[in-house]
Amino acid sequence: MKINFTETVLRDGNQSLIATRMPIKDFLPILDTMDKAGYYSIECWGGATFDSCLRYLNEDPWERLRTIRKHCPNTKLQMLLRGQNILGYKHYPDDVVRAFVRKSVENGIDIIRIFDALNDLRNIEVAVDEALKAGAHVQGALCYTTSPIHNIPMFVQLSRDLEKMGVHSICIKDMAGIMTPDVSYKLTKAIKEAVSIPVVIHTHSTTGCGAMTLLKAVEAGADVMDTAISCFSGGTSQPPTESLHYTLKEMGYESGLDEQKLKKINDHFKPIKAAAIKAGLLNPIVMNTETDALIYQVPGGMLSNLVAQLTAQKSLDKLPEVLLEVPRVRKDLGYPPLVTPSSQMVGVQATTNVLLGERYKNVSKEIKAYLHGEYGRAPGEVNEELRKKVLGDEPVVECRYADLLKPGLEAAKAEIGDLAKCEEDVLSYVAFPQIAEKFLQNRAEKEKNTVKYTIEKA
Repeated sequence: MKINFTETVLRDGNQSLIATRMPIKDFLPILDTMDKAGYYSIECWGGATFDSCLRYLNEDPWERLRTIRKHCPNTKLQMLLRGQNILGYKHYPDDVVRAFVRKSVENGIDIIRIFDALNDLRNIEVAVDEALKAGAHVQGALCYTTSPIHNIPMFVQLSRDLEKMGVHSICIKDMAGIMTPDVSYKLTKAIKEAVSIPVVIHTHSTTGCGAMTLLKAVEAGADVMDTAISCFSGGTSQPPTESLHYTLKEMGYESGLDEQKLKKINDHFKPIKAAAIKAGLLNPIVMNTETDALIYQVPGGMLSNLVAQLTAQKSLDKLPEVLLEVPRVRKDLGYPPLVTPSSQMVGVQATTNVLLGERYKNVSKEIKAYLHGEYGRAPGEVNEELRKKVLGDEPVVECRYADLLKPGLEAAKAEIGDLAKCEEDVLSYVAFPQIAEKFLQNRAEKEKNTVKYTIEKA
């Protein structure tokens, strides 16, 4: 029996533990070894990596991808795409979505995991279509959550709908680590019986259930699992690659992983983790087992960001109150799964409610857009009292919101002008206008100074 492993240390592993602050120089020396370790795929792009590269690491995310591709020619490279949100926090026009998907594949991505935060499949149709046209392996993801309206039959139907869209595999995306082993077995088995394509299981160790959840999914027939090399596993990250490999090996499964190379990879990342702890980048809180997450359902990346935000405001003592407020806000919004961008919206609003001492005294523009229907159809009933307070008598958008958006690529090209040297630069600007423009201006200034120095030296 074969079980495949997707390694997450370059994306979700470090996103969950150190808020995606790992620069390429930290992992560049180990890429060649990772390429030979026997992974099914390496998740290395998408999610928050794009934003973090531009905002914090002074890196071109496209160049980062090309560099990883150069050093990993034999292993599939994987990314996480938020459907119509691409890698940002709002819906983008269809021409932007199509261009972003196409360029992702051209720059080295093999597998695109595509999801919508509300499981509104209207919001992934364009991304799926373009990814299929670009020749990528398209993985449709369903965002697992629990609520009075979410259940196994609902997720099975989503899986059938994804297969009809033409995806090549389905990912059960448990971003908060709240799927229990028993549910993992039952849900995986039900989906395997309902569709004819591979099933991937993704979870986190936040609640302490992660490794058991993966194991039961494999017993139910899962084909691929997401894990993180052991020193970047646990806590809000994924379960450990090596431990699952050894466990499944004893059970008679074949993974194709090279144990010596796994040790070399882990030894490489150990000092990087130690440096992150010393610098305060890795807060010990995110390494704890938090069974309360079964109640408040905060995913790994969201928890590390909440800790960072509250620490910056000298209000970390308010974290327990914020975590209690999160499910209340979520209920008011119709039980959206807590995954980017809905997790950020709910988390920020919960934090604001607690810090101001009054619920919805200030409402973010993102929450207003959500209530207006700009992020899609809410899974359940929205608190109409809240909606009326925020929107008044303004009607709610019923159609796919992207249908109301004008094409954006050509306008962006005109706005950014000569600072953009290629379409990738334009897409960076579209996704994150202010930080991308600053990055491109700094790059242009650096190039100008380099040319000036070269001339003067000559």
